[in-house]
Amino acid sequence: MTVEKAIFEYVSEAQASRQWKQFLAALAAEFGEQLADTDLRAMMQRVGARFAGQLPLPRCDTVPQMQQAMSDLWMSCDWGWVELHENADHLAIRHFCSPLRAAFGEQHLRWTPAFLEGAYQQWFHSMGSGSTLRVQQSTQADAFGCVEFRLAQ
Repeated sequence: MTVEKAIFEYVSEAQASRQWKQFLAALAAEFGEQLADTDLRAMMQRVGARFAGQLPLPRCDTVPQMQQAMSDLWMSCDWGWVELHENADHLAIRHFCSPLRAAFGEQHLRWTPAFLEGAYQQWFHSMGSGSTLRVQQSTQADAFGCVEFRLAQ
């Protein structure tokens, strides 16, 4: 094993608490056997929205303020951070270092990032994005827990 691979594995394992790791793996396996990916994504979106509703952001008047407020919250929970980039037709949301892979396993990355999708949707809705703008995952989560979303019509 290379030093880089050993470091990567160590850091990845440290992203999820040992006391919850086996429980979450078993929970994800059971969910994966009982529900279709579309149902799992819908459930995780609802869980993410509930999470964001319980942890509302302070008033934000600019995109940089939103990025800072979201990142502060994520960092306080050991869930990484976010970068927001304004584009002509969408707002790009890049979430870095989520613990989803470490907590649920790589095989469940088809549906677990929907938790982040739901959280971001709830926060943007609470800041006045309206019902026509939707957050949608635009990339698969990478090995470091980085995943991208788009807020657009």
